Amino acid sequence: MPRGRESHRSHPWGAGIPPEDNELATDSVVERLWCDRFRAHYSRAMATLDRARLAELLRAEQQTYVERNPRSRELFEAADNLFGRVPMTWMNMWSGGFPLYLASATGNRITDVDGHDYIDFALGDTGAMAGHSPEATTAAVARRMGELRGITTMLPSEDAQWVGAELTRRFGLPLWSFTLTATDANRWAIRLARLATGRPKILTFAYCYHGSVDEAFAVPGPDGEAVSRPGNVAPPVPLAQTSRVATWNDLESVERQLAHGDVAAILTEPALTNIGIVLPEAGFMEGLRELATRHGALLMIDETHTFSAGAGGATREWGLQPDIFVIGKSIGGGIPSGAYGITEAVAEAITRHTAAGEADIVDVGGVGGTLAGNALSTAAMRATLGEVLTEDAFAQMTKLATDFTSGVQATLDELEVPWSISQLGARAEYRFADPAPRTGEESAAAADDELDAYMHLAMCNRGILMTPFHNMALMCPQTSPEDVERHTAVFREVVAALYA
Repeated sequence: MPRGRESHRSHPWGAGIPPEDNELATDSVVERLWCDRFRAHYSRAMATLDRARLAELLRAEQQTYVERNPRSRELFEAADNLFGRVPMTWMNMWSGGFPLYLASATGNRITDVDGHDYIDFALGDTGAMAGHSPEATTAAVARRMGELRGITTMLPSEDAQWVGAELTRRFGLPLWSFTLTATDANRWAIRLARLATGRPKILTFAYCYHGSVDEAFAVPGPDGEAVSRPGNVAPPVPLAQTSRVATWNDLESVERQLAHGDVAAILTEPALTNIGIVLPEAGFMEGLRELATRHGALLMIDETHTFSAGAGGATREWGLQPDIFVIGKSIGGGIPSGAYGITEAVAEAITRHTAAGEADIVDVGGVGGTLAGNALSTAAMRATLGEVLTEDAFAQMTKLATDFTSGVQATLDELEVPWSISQLGARAEYRFADPAPRTGEESAAAADDELDAYMHLAMCNRGILMTPFHNMALMCPQTSPEDVERHTAVFREVVAALYA
């Protein structure tokens, strides 16, 4: 387990909270006081940043971006039949006013339609962790589509069992089902958790990420009950009907929610990721396992992003013991893929309920999809796991991420910049806060849209792509030491321009 800081009861930002508030206040009151202190600390830390200079630099980078990418802009402006002018509306997150358009991608290199080459550290927000079009995966896909034929037939293939056995070897869960995305894996596994336990609610963490799963868009309301996270699109029901929500790295908040006795499963990542990497403090994940067992809930771990921790994810690296395990995106090497695993005990509970006629998981029960487990995706998963994202590959990827982290930290130290960087195996991410946020709420409070836009555009204009949603960098098997060194040099250049 990674080492963390002390609990918030002795945390320096919590030192001024009155003892009576510490003991009696609801989750939301304590967290509000706690997060307000973080915001105040963040504001003081960022006081050295000249906002006028930031605005000036951002305008210059935006102008450069527009001038460099006329063909991408032309294609964007001509996309009249796409909602938001993009295939998916989140593609509008690019800070230059329009996204870059893809011409080709290989390994960790992308070429856009204006002919610019980029070192890609975004890697499809982990979807291309194996690199773009890895040779083993493309060969397996070509064979499946060509020589063997049959992309999807509603019939199982030999590859499916191989992948299931490999997932068991890596993550420990004995029984697996396939999906096309981790979002689907989460949705279907949540249904099975409710069936197995007879309980209605899912406990998640504020600012967690589990795809577009409805239950996960919850934050604590004024009374500690789950309310919809700001920006959530039309939740089907009030979140309090489906979810309970706790604060990351706060086991007391978890236990208060479990005490209601209606939680089927704790759904969690081993580290928060899509709000910036927020690592678990020492004992937190073990505490979740103990609390889930004591309160009759299942522990459901989603490693779609934290697979970067190693070939067996954080689950193997840190010795975690989930009842349900979810993974997706990266395991298919770019072909839509996902999977969830369950223990024998969970399988037995599901079987009892289905045998009693309480649910039909074979036909009408809402678990599955016609394309799930198709021959093409299982072939891609077999090749990616067997030949690309190997133990040796992860060792090299993690070493490069360590060098990446050291390079960023050296610049922050040299220029006395009040930011921080966290690493999770082959993945690293810097935040505009020091010390690093320890909860999802703190990480959200450290967001700075203007600074994000400047960093993304400045890096992009110099040939480096970072994840446009946040400042995540991921290494793949084709990433080289020279790529990391190039990032270190560019990072220092663009940060030094801010703090000149």
